[in-house]
Amino acid sequence: MTGWYVERTPDKSAKAVVAVTLLALLLVAVVPVALIAAVVMMILGHVVGGLALFGGSVLAAAVAVALAGVGGMRHLRKLVSGDNFRVVPLDDGQYTDVAEPGGSDYTNVVQLDRSEYTEVR
Repeated sequence: MTGWYVERTPDKSAKAVVAVTLLALLLVAVVPVALIAAVVMMILGHVVGGLALFGGSVLAAAVAVALAGVGGMRHLRKLVSGDNFRVVPLDDGQYTDVAEPGGSDYTNVVQLDRSEYTEVR
């Protein structure tokens, strides 16, 4: 049972993905606050400063979300391609429980048998 806990502890890359995701969530949550602050600044006469504040907050949030997405996808690919995630491809004999549809109300439907199916890889 102790081996299970050792396998489930996050490594450095998982901790980095979590940290970047939390940063992205924080920056996205700050964007409405920056909008309110920018509107107040523009009302007080600092139009360029207000636009810069709001634009900078949106840009920072977008960059953080993009980094979190890229890091998360890379981490997910690493997890899926590893030996711990065992995926066994099914062969044709394992699809016997899937029933083919009987009839169709459509007039221009071509019925194919199993030998005419093409496999896309």
